[in-house]
Amino acid sequence: MRHQKSGRKFGRPAAQRIALTRNLVTALLEHGRIETTEARAKELRRWVERVITTAKADDLQARRLVARTVTKRDVAVKLFSTYVARYQDRPGGYTRIVPRRVRPGDGAPLCLVELVE
Repeated sequence: MRHQKSGRKFGRPAAQRIALTRNLVTALLEHGRIETTEARAKELRRWVERVITTAKADDLQARRLVARTVTKRDVAVKLFSTYVARYQDRPGGYTRIVPRRVRPGDGAPLCLVELVE
């Protein structure tokens, strides 16, 4: 039974799954919006919310914790310079998931994940 085990597995080994989520978080913070499957979008929301909330502390420990997840240095700089100021007074809910279409190849529901203004 999967009691108290949160997170989606995506049918991948743990290392691939962690790499996938780190790359999705970095891409979303870099571009502001990305299109991905619904399951990935819902899992991505958990990670991005946690990273932005951690970055709001804006100290050395926060920068080290963010560096674990964000894979590009310039994206981390953008997070601390732009997004922290934007979301300083917001207690959460930094992302929006908008259903888009169905992927023709396998019928997977695609969503647009974007950072709210």
